[in-house]
This record gives sequence, C-alpha cells and structure tokens, in this order.
Amino acid sequence: MSAVVSLRRARQAAPRPARLALLGTGGVGSAFVARYARLAANGTVLPAVSWICNSRTQVAGGADLAAALRDARAAAPTRGGFPPWAEGESPQRGDIVVDATASETVADWHSEWLARGIHVVTANKLGTGGELGRAQAIADALADTGSRYGDSATVGAGLPLLRSLRALVDGGDRIHAIEGVLSGSLAWLFGRFDGTRPFSALLAEARDAGYTEPDPRVDLSGEDVRRKLLILTRACGFALPGHEVDVQSLVPPALATCTPEVFERDGALLDAALEQHRAAAVAEGRVLRFIARFEAGQGAQVGLQAVPPDHPLASGVGTDNRVAIRSDRYRDQPLVIQGPGAGAEVTAAALLDDVLAIAHAHSG
Repeated sequence: MSAVVSLRRARQAAPRPARLALLGTGGVGSAFVARYARLAANGTVLPAVSWICNSRTQVAGGADLAAALRDARAAAPTRGGFPPWAEGESPQRGDIVVDATASETVADWHSEWLARGIHVVTANKLGTGGELGRAQAIADALADTGSRYGDSATVGAGLPLLRSLRALVDGGDRIHAIEGVLSGSLAWLFGRFDGTRPFSALLAEARDAGYTEPDPRVDLSGEDVRRKLLILTRACGFALPGHEVDVQSLVPPALATCTPEVFERDGALLDAALEQHRAAAVAEGRVLRFIARFEAGQGAQVGLQAVPPDHPLASGVGTDNRVAIRSDRYRDQPLVIQGPGAGAEVTAAALLDDVLAIAHAHSG
C-alpha cells in the first residue's frame, strides 16, 4: 500500500507542462510562429502555444497556429479597458510569456509575471533597456523567485553578448568598457554608404528589406541603440540611468516630428549632412560607423564616429553587430563578438532558443 501511495504522490508532484503565451503578432511574432512550426515538424519538443495575443485580442493557440495568428492579426481595434492578455485565462506559475512586442505597457508587466513565477522571454528592449526603476524591478523579481528571464533577443538578435558579459562578471572579471555597432540596420547602411548612392536611397532599400523599423527614424534617432547599450551595461552591474547616455541623432530637426509619410517623401534632407560626414572621413582615411560606447567612470555615448580601418568596429558584413569588451581579463586586446544583428528571423530564433533553454531547465 505504501508503494501505491508513494506513486500517487509522485504523480501529483510532477510538474505541469509549461504553456506559452505569445504577445505580438507583427514581424517578429509571425516569424516566431513560423519557426516554431518548423522545429515542431522536425521533432523538437516544445511547450504548447496556448495563447496568441496582441493589443486587440487574445486567441487560443492549439494545433493550427497559423490560423490563430491570422485571427489575431485580423481582429478589430478595441477601446479602453485592460489589454486582452490581462483578462480571462492567463499564464500561471511555470508558464512562459514570449514578448515579441515593442510595447511599454507589456514591458511594465515583466516584473509582475516574474514575481508570479512565470518565465519571460523577450525581444522587447523596454524591459531592462527602458526606465531604470523597471529594470531594477525585474532584477528584484528574479532574485526573489525561481523565474527565468530570457533576453538574448534584445541585443544582437541572439549573439552571445549578454551571456558572455554575465559569465565574465560572475567569474569575478571587472568590465571597464563596452563599445559596439549595435544596430544591424545602421551597420548595413554605413557599410554601403560609399558615395555612389544617396543615403536616403540606401535607407529606402533597408526599410523595404525589413532591416529598419517601419518608421526608420526609430533607428536613425539612436534611441534603439541607446536601449541596447543600457541593457548591456546594466547586465554588468552598472545602474546607468537612460538620461545619462549622450545620444546624437541622425534625424534633422525638420524631419524629427513630421508624419512617417512626410519623412518618406522628404528623406533626401538627410543626404547633404551625411555626405559631408562621409567625405570628411574618407579624407582622413577613415570610415563611418554608428557606435555606442560605455566606459566605467567616463559615461556613455551613442552616435556617428569616423574610425580607422583597423578599429575593432570598422569591419563587419551586412547587418552584423560587432561589440568590443574591455575588462581586467581583456584589457589590452578586447574581446570581440560579431554576427548578424537584424531581421525578424534571427530574432525569432533567439526567442525560441531561450524558450527551449527554460523548458529544458524546468522539465522533469
């Protein structure tokens, strides 16, 4: 009889399989669903997608995720009230929320989910790259619970940047400086900006290829890069407030507040100033790169720089991100990490890598 009781207790104690809630049905969310389907078809064991959500609706996942995604994307706009994913059936302890949005509202929920024992996997940079208080709330929730925060998609689209920095810090190394080309779209643009075509023409091509945000000013303003730099520095233990990052936008005042349609029409206003920067760099034997830099005790900057061809950040191909890390261990020769850093597909792959890591860590 005691063996039967023990077996029953073991069955009761078995963890409930984790379920996924996907928030965001745009480019990254759609790529996530497509990659999930490919992995599942190849035999990869994945947590079930129980909900697909956006700002308008929440639909059940089920076996036909493509149909659920179409339903969510086709939902009519709603007014007022709580977000759809905050009402009705929602994730419970042990489940995984995948944030494929760029929403401040969703980012505000990260610490709440973590505090409830819900794991969060995110491409949303506003969690740890937004307000310092929000980033600290996430860190506190992680310290108080067994929840996991998968954020490798927030910087470098899955490159081992955060993992490497945290491993160095956990090993007792001290980070002195982080310098990087953190925008795949801007890496692509300045890698091709050689004077044969206006910058605005290259920008239109990058937007059509899906390298930039739908409104390219998000990239050109440096705001996206600032958030990524904040994520990296905070991962190293530096409580850097966002307002202390000096950001030099590439967007001229005349284009900063206009509608996206006007920006697209008048984008040639970018060309003269950037051509002057390019010509001046060439005259000095240098190349233009949009660089983020943090140095302990010296502050943080984001902006366009002319660097020599042998600079650690001068090379790179296509949308490659490239980051140089200087620490006690890498004082004279920086640790350089490089790889593709733009596109919905690589971002979705990074999200699913984090999902699988969490699922495997908590299975059985």
